[in-house]
Amino acid sequence: MKRTIRFAGVAVAAGALLAACGSTSSSSTSSSSSTQPIKGGTAYFAEQPGASPNYIFPLTPSGEFSVNNLAQFQVLMYRPLYYFGNGNNASINYNLSIGDQPVFSNGDKTVTVTLKHYEWSNGTPVTSRDVIFFMNLVKAEKANWGAYVPGAFPDNVVSTTAPNATTVVFQLNKAYNPTWFTYNELSQITPFPIAWDRTSLTQPAPNPDAANLPDTTATGVKAVYSFLNSQASDLSTYATSPIWSVVDGPWELSSFTTAGRAVFVPNTKYSGPDKPKLSEFVELPFTSASAEFNVLRAGNNAITYGYVPTEDLTQKSAVESLGYTINPWVDLGFNFFPINLNNPTYGPVFQQLYFRQALEHLIDQPAWITHFLDGYGVTTASPVPTEPSNTFADATSKTIQYPYSISAAKNLLTSHGWKVVNGVMTCESPGTSATECGANIPRGLKMTFNMIYASGVTSLAQEMTALSSAAKQIGITLDISAQPFNSVISDQPHCTAAQSDCTWEMVNWGGGWEYSPDNYPTGGELFGSGPGHTGFSNYANNQANQLIDATHTATNAQGALDAYQNFMDKTLPVIYQPYPDYAISAISKKLGGVTQNPYLDLAPETWYFTK
Repeated sequence: MKRTIRFAGVAVAAGALLAACGSTSSSSTSSSSSTQPIKGGTAYFAEQPGASPNYIFPLTPSGEFSVNNLAQFQVLMYRPLYYFGNGNNASINYNLSIGDQPVFSNGDKTVTVTLKHYEWSNGTPVTSRDVIFFMNLVKAEKANWGAYVPGAFPDNVVSTTAPNATTVVFQLNKAYNPTWFTYNELSQITPFPIAWDRTSLTQPAPNPDAANLPDTTATGVKAVYSFLNSQASDLSTYATSPIWSVVDGPWELSSFTTAGRAVFVPNTKYSGPDKPKLSEFVELPFTSASAEFNVLRAGNNAITYGYVPTEDLTQKSAVESLGYTINPWVDLGFNFFPINLNNPTYGPVFQQLYFRQALEHLIDQPAWITHFLDGYGVTTASPVPTEPSNTFADATSKTIQYPYSISAAKNLLTSHGWKVVNGVMTCESPGTSATECGANIPRGLKMTFNMIYASGVTSLAQEMTALSSAAKQIGITLDISAQPFNSVISDQPHCTAAQSDCTWEMVNWGGGWEYSPDNYPTGGELFGSGPGHTGFSNYANNQANQLIDATHTATNAQGALDAYQNFMDKTLPVIYQPYPDYAISAISKKLGGVTQNPYLDLAPETWYFTK
């Protein structure tokens, strides 16, 4: 569950405090002049601008819980228990998973996982004890983990046992739907090597078979986490550390700079499928999309796999003439902006469904995709994505429920007690009847709102200007202003209606939400509410909670997901907007085997150069 910003045609992921209209190209594999692979060679991948990897430990805090750390750095070295993405299809990939398909029993309250044969680079096998090690750490330090949602994983796991070296048994606190639990809970697990189960570098690496290791006691496990977190905070030692050199993935770090230049070489002990064919894989940092494009456009093969910023798409044919294939990368996510339902002044307005419907009618999604995203994006009608290929979205989610219509937007407001006075939509009929403004909306309140959006994103600025212009046509004043991404994120905290400082109104970071490692598109972390937690927009709805819970527990998984998405696309907990493609990739025609994973994982182990 990673929140993203689409920066000039490429996504920059931020911490998880935490894309059918338009794109017609495949996002699956690159083409090449020949299919005959060449062993060896170095491939250069352009990192997202200003978003280099900066945290290596897979128990990642929220501030570092990002695409650049999880999907395009850690996964190369440390394999999760379950791997997701089959080509560009959003589904679980058991072939690339350490665990066999889990077996649910005891009325879906017991889950048994059998491990395949994988080895760590230090020669020890990946065992059930490594899964127990992860579970001990995540249970002790869940508050420091970016994926944690109260009441969900690991809270819903009562116990984890290892009857033998290749079997792990999870006892759950109640019955859960196997699809949801596999896609969103087991997906969180990354086995950790026992070589990490220590509290200092001066200690020798522990024996995997030893008893009474530090992670087995309350004080010991906290000391282990403190040590590993401190090691992960020292970027300069990533490539030399005896900790991070113990890997079970296809790659290990050869060198790493604090600026984010990462050089990987094959892990010769890798025992999984798709062993690397390249001799080296390099991730290159860039401070801006324009800096990356200047290197790409120079045509000296300094970048093997880069991207074309949206504003430079007029040069697409020139890039292709340099020997690149242009291939959009579509990830499983959706786009929206929240409005503050608890704002002390405008919250009562935002809480009116008719207002949210009117605001949604002002967004011309097909036109925005065509004119501002150059066709590289998809419409959003609900939290369940329609692309890339998946089995999750139903017919309702594939249809915009409130299509662009200035007249429909205005009629919704004027039929509910609002009137344009001196050019501004004003509440003239306060009250709670069907033809009045709504509860707690005073006579004379004017629709004059502030919208903060992320700076540096050309298409986003164009979209917000278009929205402001459309709003003005019906008497809504939308004052838009750009701020840095991090400011936009911090400007929309969860808060209650009782808080006098809960004053933010509308914010837009431009990239919505990407589903992973919660890979099943349900809404607990997005729109669920309960003690200590409310959803985006400060949304809290009992019916939504019931529908979300049903996606976790119902026997008919798709039926429950359909009911959830159909409620969310009609009732608008947030305002939906087009989802830009993650990146407009430029891939060397000499590079074969490239698959653009729907969960944004990099897999250079499948890449190869061709003659």
